[in-house]
Amino acid sequence: MRSRRVFIALVIAAIGGAYYWCNTQVNPVTGEKQHVALSPSDEVALGLQTAPEMARQFGGLHPDREAREYVRRIGQKVVAGSDAKTSPYPFDFHLLADPRTVNAFALPGGQVFLTAGLFRRLGSEAQLAGVLGHEVGHVVHRHSAEHLAKQQFTQVLVGAAAVAGSDDSSGGRQTAAIAAMVGDMVNLRFSRTDELEADTYGVRVLGESGYDPRALAAVMEVLARASGGSSQPEFLSTHPDPGNREERIKAEIARLYPNGVPANLGEGEKAAFLAARDRVAASLPSGPSEAEGGRDRPESQEN
Repeated sequence: MRSRRVFIALVIAAIGGAYYWCNTQVNPVTGEKQHVALSPSDEVALGLQTAPEMARQFGGLHPDREAREYVRRIGQKVVAGSDAKTSPYPFDFHLLADPRTVNAFALPGGQVFLTAGLFRRLGSEAQLAGVLGHEVGHVVHRHSAEHLAKQQFTQVLVGAAAVAGSDDSSGGRQTAAIAAMVGDMVNLRFSRTDELEADTYGVRVLGESGYDPRALAAVMEVLARASGGSSQPEFLSTHPDPGNREERIKAEIARLYPNGVPANLGEGEKAAFLAARDRVAASLPSGPSEAEGGRDRPESQEN
């Protein structure tokens, strides 16, 4: 019986592996060959379908229309100044009402969200553009579609491990639990890589959109302060430690601008940014703690 279960498990794993490795598409923007099952139109449909529920989880859209339009305008400026404009995704940018959660995330297909809790902590239009550019990078690189494909594959492997280890004792359940933990670690590692890839993209599109790319490094300092000094072990975190990311961002800036950041790249429109941020701050309940961190994102792509 044992050998039969192992054989069945190997067949299941082989089918799952073949399905994963054979489902490849060429990214229409980057040209990268990726293991994804969703088409770009599927991603757009999925993002539009889930966007209302994601907004609801963060208190809905922010009530200040002018602040929402400002965030949308800066997001569209980032898209227009980068190769994201050639993508098949209809990007849209949303300011969420949640005043305490420090978060930004993107759904598949181009729906990008920023919480009021993060917006009020930013110090310039360039920092806002950096956050939005990072999320655009997740969409352009199709990180959600890749992550969903990996999840499907690891679920198949977990099922195969359960079949192979099953017997009349608890050994099968233990084997499945261990396999599930390993599968989660594989997916987390790829998410960690995705975050760094999106940071690299954010640096590039900031410069292309007329902003000083050093603003994205400053965003990492904002996130570090918002965490209140708490952090998970870096390897097991979907979001690399901001200190580590800040150094990687600075290294990418040095690579792109070996002679220094050009003087024509700046912080953006100071008055417009401060007006929008002040409108958001004025609508916040009294007494939110600056040390409060954000909760984890939904299955999406986050800062």
